[in-house]
Amino acid sequence: MPKELYERELKALQAQLVDMQAWVEHTGARLVVIFEGRDAAGKGSTIKRVTEYLNPRVTRIVALPTPSARDKTRWYFQRYVSHLPAAGEIVLMDRSWYNRAGVERVMGYCTNEEYHRFLHQAPTFERMLVEDGIILLKYWFSVSDVVQEERFRSRLNDPMRRWKLSPNDVMSITKWEDYSRAKDTMFVHTDIAEAPWFEVESDDKRRSRINMIAHLLTKVPWGPVEHIEVVIPPRPASSGYERPPRQWTNSVPDVAQRMIDQARAEAEG
Repeated sequence: MPKELYERELKALQAQLVDMQAWVEHTGARLVVIFEGRDAAGKGSTIKRVTEYLNPRVTRIVALPTPSARDKTRWYFQRYVSHLPAAGEIVLMDRSWYNRAGVERVMGYCTNEEYHRFLHQAPTFERMLVEDGIILLKYWFSVSDVVQEERFRSRLNDPMRRWKLSPNDVMSITKWEDYSRAKDTMFVHTDIAEAPWFEVESDDKRRSRINMIAHLLTKVPWGPVEHIEVVIPPRPASSGYERPPRQWTNSVPDVAQRMIDQARAEAEG
């Protein structure tokens, strides 16, 4: 997708996301959006674009760490329940309870009994959420094996993004078909009418972000909300306050000015 067209459309969609958030806050709606897919499929970068202009007090990102020893003794869904939204909140899940049907299944981090129990309980759990009034949307980001490997290698050579590449991520290359089978089985059991899966083709990241955000905006029954007019009052006249001398406080060094002076000196010869 051409960059200029992408950036123009993204800004327009992000403006609608701000309006949608206002509707959620105003009506007390509860929205959960699940982002799932293979490693390097573009989930995180899409979440970043979704939240770029949203209020972090209203819209939260949930990305849970590896379960603790205590977590492993609790009902599987229990650690996720506390992160569900209250009235007027949006929760974006960067991976979710579907870890059990994907990475835990493929990598052997759960037993067969735990896995099959999950497939049995997940639809019931999600029906309960929807029945209680939560808007639940589930997106699967689909990436080809060639593009996934390209992104892995790009991360490996980029010190700013190397943290995004873990040993488990790399193992997904050698277990490509295992993950494919796990995803197919997961869809069979959890693609339910109350909370269907929506697949996002993500080899082209720009295209996938536009498609996912545009679809999200059609699945939430939001509408315009009348904004309270904010009036900036005139600044009152001074009552004699004087700021203490700057040398009395600790200030950060003006590194930016040193850089400006250095650049100017280099330009002058």
